[in-house]
Amino acid sequence: MKYLITIIGPTAIGKTSLSIALAQHFDCEIISCDSRQFFQEMTIGTAVPSTEELAAAKHHFIHNKSIFENYTVGDFEKEAIAKLDELFLTNDYVVMVGGSGLYVDAVLKGFDEFPEIDASVREQVTQNYEKLGIEYLQTELQKRDPNYFAVVAKENPQRMMRALEVCICSGKPYSSFLNQKKNERNFTPIKIGLEAERPIIYDRINQRVDIMINEGLLAEAKTLFPSKELNALQTVGYRELFSYFDREITLEFAIEEIKKNTRRFSKRQLTWFKRNENTKWFDFETPYEEIVDYIKVINENC
Repeated sequence: MKYLITIIGPTAIGKTSLSIALAQHFDCEIISCDSRQFFQEMTIGTAVPSTEELAAAKHHFIHNKSIFENYTVGDFEKEAIAKLDELFLTNDYVVMVGGSGLYVDAVLKGFDEFPEIDASVREQVTQNYEKLGIEYLQTELQKRDPNYFAVVAKENPQRMMRALEVCICSGKPYSSFLNQKKNERNFTPIKIGLEAERPIIYDRINQRVDIMINEGLLAEAKTLFPSKELNALQTVGYRELFSYFDREITLEFAIEEIKKNTRRFSKRQLTWFKRNENTKWFDFETPYEEIVDYIKVINENC
């Protein structure tokens, strides 16, 4: 039996440290499914594991792509499954970790099949977005698919445009196409969730943003500013600093916006992850040995 130990939870909750502890315990490797840690040009703002953490356990899908490449969740699913097939040849365990719920689901369940999008619909949605702004996407998506609107990254126009196109072309909610097919996988998922009281999560987020600023996030964002329109850079932590560079807001306000938007993102993460069945939730301060014991019990019962 092969086991994919999948660690989920909101940002800044401690997923990285737990993944490394489990990888070391089971002498296995780590698959990252954080959709922004893929990109080589983004380090500080995406909380990429430190050099020491990367050395503590073998990681895959970190800094493996460029922001100038078109890399989709479907691409990730194919590459991640191929890597898992390879890793399971020599080990019964692999750890997967990340806060990108769509990417987690793609590996565990398979990427969903959506209807073909008519070019005229895509053009109309794009034109309306360019003319009316992101509020148009938010309003239309909330009306057509309130369930998906509740969990989508509302600052990500590309993701909302994609969902809206599907809604218009099919006449059905985008969410009705999610998780329809059940792909056969050659592993058993063991889903571990980390959680904490909301004030604790928010405090950890605020502290992390301050650390990022002190570690040079401003300079990192400055180097990316000329490419600010790229999809990969429509990301909390960069987008707010781009507004500062454009002299639309002050630096102090930008930092507070990063904290606020990251807190909102963490809330959406929990909404998404709490939908997942068969997830065992642990307090973020639970000793990893207790989680190891839980995994061993699952193994024994399979």
